[in-house]
Amino acid sequence: MKTSFYQYTLKELKELFQQNNLPASGPGLLFNWHYKKRKSEPCTADLAKKSIAYVAQNLTFDLPVIDTIQASTDKTVKFLFKLQDGQKVETVLIPFNNKYTICLSSQVGCAMKCSFCHTGLQGLARHLKTEEIVGQFTESQKWLTQNRPEDDKILNIVFMGQGEPLHNFDAVKTACEIFLSQHGLSVADQKITISTAGYLPGLERWKNEMPDVNIALSLHSPITAKRDQLIPINKRYPLEEVLKYVQAIPQGKNRFVTYEYLLIEDFNDSDEDAHLTGKLLEGKTAYISLIPFNPFPGSEYKRPKIEKVEHFKSILDTYKIPTLIRATKGDEILAACGQLNSKVPSVPDQSPF
Repeated sequence: MKTSFYQYTLKELKELFQQNNLPASGPGLLFNWHYKKRKSEPCTADLAKKSIAYVAQNLTFDLPVIDTIQASTDKTVKFLFKLQDGQKVETVLIPFNNKYTICLSSQVGCAMKCSFCHTGLQGLARHLKTEEIVGQFTESQKWLTQNRPEDDKILNIVFMGQGEPLHNFDAVKTACEIFLSQHGLSVADQKITISTAGYLPGLERWKNEMPDVNIALSLHSPITAKRDQLIPINKRYPLEEVLKYVQAIPQGKNRFVTYEYLLIEDFNDSDEDAHLTGKLLEGKTAYISLIPFNPFPGSEYKRPKIEKVEHFKSILDTYKIPTLIRATKGDEILAACGQLNSKVPSVPDQSPF
């Protein structure tokens, strides 16, 4: 049975070639051909004949297929990818300064059931495979190059699409290693950010296993009752325990922790909420991303007025914590933060909680 080329890190591909007595130069050539040169057709340039034969017999280069595309007036693009088993998942290209950030999904649906997130209404169908995560990037990049060649550079990768990335730790970790490879996509480590709702089993593994990438924690409230309502796993993995692991993750000049705070009208946008958040993070190496809530069909929450968002930020500023208000992009096509939902078929509840 063939395996996907896109599931292998360079190290793993080298081991595969070594086990089959193939020339050691092959893996580097393949990574360069399919990642750097963005080629879809089989690699024959400089590859030994027996390596070409082995690759043809044992590897597949199939990737997720773009099912539908939606583009908003602000140049945000949302892809619905169809996977080999018929499941579908969404990916978003977010424009900035003639470049793009790509928002990747890590699961079909999600088990976390966050009440502010459209994906949470789906439940979890399954984890994405490494090649399905990598494929979102490569196919989105190809589309950009073909359709917007004047500004086709994807500079940042954020795992903020459908799913809880740390619930699918192994595939996300491997995908990051492929993105970072100097023989492959050569994405800088500070340009990759993984967002988590606070999934503790994944955070426990992060320090010793995850490559040097950034982490973003969905904070949304320092008040237990409110965070419980927004993020149900807070009842199992309390914020104080989560923060111990998040704050222990090594940081450096270009690596940092982002605390995401979703502002919901008349729920967590009061002066008290702001002061409690400031006190929680005061003195820590923290960066806060304020996200005005993005409505979606069936949601009970509302977005606060921009004046309220700016006032909330002004309070956080008094605690000397770098805080930015995240611009809303793609909301007209349900591509903004918290709006993704690929309408997967009904599946049994696979929540581990």
